[in-house]
Amino acid sequence: MWSLILRFLGPGFLITIGFIDPGNWATNIAGGADFSYDLLWVITLSTLMLILIQNMSARLGIATGKSLGVNIHEHFAKPVSALIGVTIVTACAATDVAELLGGAIGFRLLLGFPLWLGAFITVLFEVFFIVTQRYHKLEKIILAFLGIISVSYVIELFIVKPAWGTVAPAIVIPKITKENIYIAMGMLGAVVMPHNIFLHSNVIQSRKWGKTEEEKKKFLKFGKIDTLTAMGVGWAINSAMIIVAAAVFFRNGVHVNSLQQASDTLRPLAGNLAGFLFALALLAAGISSSTTSSMAEVNVITAFLGKPEDPKTLLYKLSTFITAIPSFLIILLKMDTFKILIFSQVVLSVQLPFTLIPLLVLCRKKSVMGNLKSGNTEFILALLVSLIIIVLNLYLLYATLF
Repeated sequence: MWSLILRFLGPGFLITIGFIDPGNWATNIAGGADFSYDLLWVITLSTLMLILIQNMSARLGIATGKSLGVNIHEHFAKPVSALIGVTIVTACAATDVAELLGGAIGFRLLLGFPLWLGAFITVLFEVFFIVTQRYHKLEKIILAFLGIISVSYVIELFIVKPAWGTVAPAIVIPKITKENIYIAMGMLGAVVMPHNIFLHSNVIQSRKWGKTEEEKKKFLKFGKIDTLTAMGVGWAINSAMIIVAAAVFFRNGVHVNSLQQASDTLRPLAGNLAGFLFALALLAAGISSSTTSSMAEVNVITAFLGKPEDPKTLLYKLSTFITAIPSFLIILLKMDTFKILIFSQVVLSVQLPFTLIPLLVLCRKKSVMGNLKSGNTEFILALLVSLIIIVLNLYLLYATLF
């Protein structure tokens, strides 16, 4: 039994690295520094939502043997498919902004590299990992990066000594105000990421789920265990980010407006080891999340163009880095990277309805899913979650622009 479970673990962890990316760092650190532990509940709520949505994405991949992008291209009218394709590629570009900036800042903090060089090296890493590595090798590399981030934050929790008596209730008890609602919704949008929903339906196919519906249904529970375990790890790391920020910055009355400042301030307040671990974890997050983001980009670009996902083709190779171009423009123009990181999450939130609605429609169709289609309970819960996410993220957009 355990050997079977271990055999199916992995795809969910590739998704997890995507929602502990530098964009999450920006919103989580801002939340902890400005509002202490008050917004921990947002991570709990958004992770529960994410588990449901990502499980449906995995179910679609298992049932059809095709990614969400391919299914949309095949089952929706061409104008609708084209619109969704444009929005998700735009979201991938926004994701790359966060990922590459994180890697660039990590290289600057650790090695003193200029941002443009750090971003360039990050792109080289992601292209190398995707174009030259077999899937399972890539999976192990990403898991190694996730391990670095996890260990770094476990050590930091011991260093900063948070007020655990205050932390525990904040994890589950909502506390929302006019002052913290912007950051709260930014944190929600940073966890439920559209490119991850597309990616999960694709990477889940790396496992042998069987050819018949009966075989797939038998092993489907292992996919759920993979998703639940991986999202649980993501919840712990995201929560740790807020806890560390609250225990160090909020406790000392420090307002954080950049990841560079967060690292610089962390050293005198919590020690050089804490500052080093922060920079190391940020670099690992930037490289690993940019790699999974690029995997998603390759899939959606080839899927919506109706082309095979073949590493030997020029389209595949171009797709691994084409959406990174806006990131370099932002770095060369020396724009406010912290604000850009948070705004990139707003762009993702705008795209979410264009991902969630097709997913729900496809998972409910027996002609697409067969007997693996979503049941009434799952569909109703997913519909409710989608409506909540859409309303909150639209309000976030309204609050940002107006």
